[in-house]
Amino acid sequence: MLLQFDRLGWWRWVLVGITGLTVVYLLMPILFIAALSFGASQWLIFPPPAWTTRWYGELFADPRWLESAWVSFVIACVVAVLSVVIGLAAAYGLVRGTFRGREALKAFFLTPMILPVVILAVALYALFLRVGLNGTTTGFVIAHLVVALPFAVLTITSALEGFDKAIEDAAILCGASPLEAVVRVTLPGIAHGLFSAAVFSFLASWDEVVLAIFMASPTLQTLPVKIWATLRQDLTPVIAAASTLLIGLTILLMLLVAVIRRGTRS
Repeated sequence: MLLQFDRLGWWRWVLVGITGLTVVYLLMPILFIAALSFGASQWLIFPPPAWTTRWYGELFADPRWLESAWVSFVIACVVAVLSVVIGLAAAYGLVRGTFRGREALKAFFLTPMILPVVILAVALYALFLRVGLNGTTTGFVIAHLVVALPFAVLTITSALEGFDKAIEDAAILCGASPLEAVVRVTLPGIAHGLFSAAVFSFLASWDEVVLAIFMASPTLQTLPVKIWATLRQDLTPVIAAASTLLIGLTILLMLLVAVIRRGTRS
């Protein structure tokens, strides 16, 4: 028995070590980018010869970078709101509905997560050229909504499946209308799922680059497109600074979701 325990303990430490190495391997590119953003060299050189915050100053002093970041933020916020509204309606029908083809419909909503993004980009680009939406904010929102909506549907569906419908039924028995029970009982009960759906949808739009390249115009670019275009022209550390801020916001929002989920479970 003691020998078996020792073996299990040994394997546990092996798994911990493999997990740690995997985490380091995945984080290494992010750490390199963050280090390059503080390098004193005007080129992307690692290790940096000295340290400076000059590139962040140039980033915030350039109106083109700020405009791209603002465009990304506005589009991501609109996509997050629309994803939650549409995803809530779709998830409610998928969870509470009893119609035929429900599973097929659920699979259809998840198709953009499986289909290669470049195929979606080419298809939407051809469609938007015909209807005049290419290079417009509306076109960006619609395109990003296609890839963000599956995250909202999945998250809200999971929250609804974990919510006890008996509580909603009890509210109806106490005199509330079905709509009032949903608004005042169900929605507060799945608030963590709605918030998670909004964050994931925001990040799906905020970090998206393939669709954005096809949708962009000379006067309308998101931050990832600006990074991509600048990277093709000049290897300035300003790109590393912009990428670090992009990654930092993503990590911050993911940590916020984790904290809220842990708070609702406790």
